[in-house]
Amino acid sequence: MYGKGILKGLSVTWKRFWDTYTEDISWMLSGKKRYYTEEGIKHRASKHTKGIFTVQYPEEQLIQPEEFRYVPFLVYDEGAEGKKEVRCTSCGICAKVCPPQCIWIVRSNDPNTGRPIPEPTEFYIDADVCMNCGFCAEYCPFDAIIMDHDFDIASYTRNVYGMDKLLKPASYYKNIRPENYERNDAERKAKEAARAAKAAAKPAAPAS
Repeated sequence: MYGKGILKGLSVTWKRFWDTYTEDISWMLSGKKRYYTEEGIKHRASKHTKGIFTVQYPEEQLIQPEEFRYVPFLVYDEGAEGKKEVRCTSCGICAKVCPPQCIWIVRSNDPNTGRPIPEPTEFYIDADVCMNCGFCAEYCPFDAIIMDHDFDIASYTRNVYGMDKLLKPASYYKNIRPENYERNDAERKAKEAARAAKAAAKPAAPAS
């Protein structure tokens, strides 16, 4: 009775072993690469794969779905002459909603007037404390903080990220989250158009 179960398990292993080689030969004859290519990784992660379905990490990595989330990053728009126009206004909403309180911000003030400037002087995220919940990105009213796909952060030291590591261009955001980017971009343009229409409809002040 017990021998039958062992043989059944071995037959599954044996089938996968041979399927791996037959699939490898099939891909080779078709001129395609089954390993170390995006196409090959996608196929091995699909329900249609046969034989081996694992990846050779870290040389290979699974293709992350768009909603995959890891430590957040700050978005900046690329202005004229490559100037980084940081979207963050240091409003502090992300820090308030962060459950493990791993975000802290140093706000900027105008040295002449002392009034606040809508851009952070410093912005830190403790990546070792971050629980990747995504609340900061969810609540940000400016789409300035987005959850990243980069999870290779293992190190022997504490991972406290400053603006030098957190800032990434909007083109990177568009690349890893194309549907989210398009939706947020459309919403932002609609708000700008509504503000412009409201300003245009406002009656002009009477001349003195």
